[in-house]
Amino acid sequence: MVDDLNAQVWAVDALGALAHETRLSVFRMLVKAGPDGMIAGAIAEHQSVPPSTMSHHLATLERAGLVQSERESRLIHYRADFDGMRRLLTFLMQDCCQGAPEMCGDLLAEISCETVNL
Repeated sequence: MVDDLNAQVWAVDALGALAHETRLSVFRMLVKAGPDGMIAGAIAEHQSVPPSTMSHHLATLERAGLVQSERESRLIHYRADFDGMRRLLTFLMQDCCQGAPEMCGDLLAEISCETVNL
């Protein structure tokens, strides 16, 4: 029961982090960028958001376990935390089928994994 409660608290934090237009857009952009991620300045420029504001959004996503950062000299490199994304999706979908996997079986077929240029 404690694990379920902890998972729910974490999911609420993660969903709260995504419940902002800029943060959701940044998270989706980092998912599209894949494991290479992007430099913070490029993210801010691409989103037309001041760097200090973007820093706040990226920190919120990182605290929620959806983004990882790595300092490279004076630059900070951000990438989507795919384990965190998987954890959130698993939490949201774990009770989906209720013993009938055909209810959710075609869900992945609706997702298109296309190469996107950022």
